[in-house]
Amino acid sequence: MVERVTATDKALILIETMKEKHGQILFYQSGGCCDGSAPMCYGKDDFLLGNSDIYLGAIGNIPFYMHKSQYDYWKHTQLIIDAIPGRGAAFSLDSIEDKHFITRSRVFTDKEYHEVIRLL
Repeated sequence: MVERVTATDKALILIETMKEKHGQILFYQSGGCCDGSAPMCYGKDDFLLGNSDIYLGAIGNIPFYMHKSQYDYWKHTQLIIDAIPGRGAAFSLDSIEDKHFITRSRVFTDKEYHEVIRLL
C-alpha cells in the first residue's frame, strides 16, 4: 500500500524528542499564511480538527492531517517529512528546537495515485 505521508529517519528522531517533551502530538500540513507550507506539530489537545480535515496517515505513530482544500493541491504527491537544522515555524512545537520539520514531496506514479484516491 502506498503511503500519502512518510518521514525520514531524521524526522522520526525529532518526532521522538517532541513526544518525550510534549506527550501526545499531531501534525497538520500548513497551507501557507504565516509560516509557509510547513508541517506544524501541535499538542494533541491544542489543535481542533474540523470536518474538512483529512487524515493522511501516521508518521512515527503520530497522526498527520491536512485541510481538504489544501489536499486538492497536494493529492498527486507523497509528502516526505524531514528534519533540518534551525528553528521551525513560529506556531509549531519544534519552533524552539535546534531542528525543525519540513515537507519534501514527490509525484505519485499513475499506479500509486489510483491506489491513493481509492483510499479516500
